[in-house]
Amino acid sequence: MSQKKMALKDVSFSNTASWPQSYKIVFCAIIAAVIIGLVWYFVVTGQREQLADLDRKEGDLRRTFEEKQGQAANLEPLKLQLAQMEQQLQQMLRQLPSKTEMPDLIIDISQTALATGITNELFQPGPEAPKEFYAEKPIQLRMVGTYHQFGAFVSGVASLPRVVIMTMHNIVLTPRNPSPGAKIGPNSVLQLAGTVKTYRYLDDNETSAGAGAPAKGGKKTPPPKGGKK
Repeated sequence: MSQKKMALKDVSFSNTASWPQSYKIVFCAIIAAVIIGLVWYFVVTGQREQLADLDRKEGDLRRTFEEKQGQAANLEPLKLQLAQMEQQLQQMLRQLPSKTEMPDLIIDISQTALATGITNELFQPGPEAPKEFYAEKPIQLRMVGTYHQFGAFVSGVASLPRVVIMTMHNIVLTPRNPSPGAKIGPNSVLQLAGTVKTYRYLDDNETSAGAGAPAKGGKKTPPPKGGKK
């Protein structure tokens, strides 16, 4: 044992050629282990991190591809659905009054009010305002009647043969010549004042001439929802 220690003490790194064979093998094994450790730390570990990053990117790309593939598969049905919706919209627009029917429609609305007993103190149609693919016609109103008469008027307009959309703007309903302390009842005389707008569709000649054409890049919007009134 002491000879081995003396032998280790006598080892000189400046003269490795004189080392015993076993020392040379151990020393080479240590050097190889250090080199392998350094290679593993600086090369393999970095590549493993890159591999993990690539795996994440592959997963993201795969999910994106599957989403795009699903959208592409649904593209044709969506196009067909869009065409059907546009056709239905055109059919609904054709149910609105046309340009030639608009004057008679305004007369019908006025006559409907008179038929229910309402007094038209003011019924003044204004100039037409073309929009994207429809036109709106404002009418300034001042009517006098009861709750029941106004209800009958709305019902009468709804029963007209054409689809009539009327939207109300700045409408004020107030008692007419109220007595001090009097309560408002179903038969109380009321005054309705404000503006209503009714709508018609633009025919092909008007749309092709650019009447109410949407701005570049804009989207068409349907006339305001007022229902059949």
